[in-house]
Amino acid sequence: MHIGKFVKAMAIVSIASVIPFGVVAETITVALDSTVELTTHKVDAARVVYKGREALRVTEADEPTNDEDKLVIINGSEFSDGVIEVDLAAAPRKDAGEFARGFVGIAFRVAADVSTFEAIYLRPTNGRAPQQIRRNHSVQYISHPAYPWHRLRKETPGHYEAHVDLVPGEWTKVRVVVRGTEAKLYVHGSEQPALIVSDLKLGEGSGAVGLWIGPGTEAHFAGLSIGK
Repeated sequence: MHIGKFVKAMAIVSIASVIPFGVVAETITVALDSTVELTTHKVDAARVVYKGREALRVTEADEPTNDEDKLVIINGSEFSDGVIEVDLAAAPRKDAGEFARGFVGIAFRVAADVSTFEAIYLRPTNGRAPQQIRRNHSVQYISHPAYPWHRLRKETPGHYEAHVDLVPGEWTKVRVVVRGTEAKLYVHGSEQPALIVSDLKLGEGSGAVGLWIGPGTEAHFAGLSIGK
């Protein structure tokens, strides 16, 4: 599987990158505004200033598709269990179709060839939708490639998604805590998780951390940290 080009002007880490993230006790801060290389996969990434913050803008590299493996991979981020935090903001692109939701989130345990990974993401336009059913689909877990969102919704409706208050295009603090086969999503600094996944489909494992987007999305990321 082809992995996209390295991109510059992206990240700075507080611990030497030769130390795998998954085996240190410290938190590694990834500012997304300096010069360490990241790897793009089916996306374009650029350093920008967004709403007063230096950030990484991520958009699809080609025409919008329904592929669920569009992400920026944090090089050297061998991650098994721990905590991933990031500020993100996303909204549908101006040219996006009517079903675009500004899909944006965090991927973890990403395989080296991007063939498998787990992800939890937001649908910002659903957070304050006038229909309750759309609000119930504000956050989502997927496991690529065997468990896309539509399979999970069909086979276990409501089990892997939930509501959280979201505003498209506004900065949103997100934290994902992963332990073994469990992952919890926290939004807006809340002490209570918005979503609990107790049976990660890939089981225990390790891999890279990624910044994930879905079709028709323009996303911005800042203040990424990865820790135990």
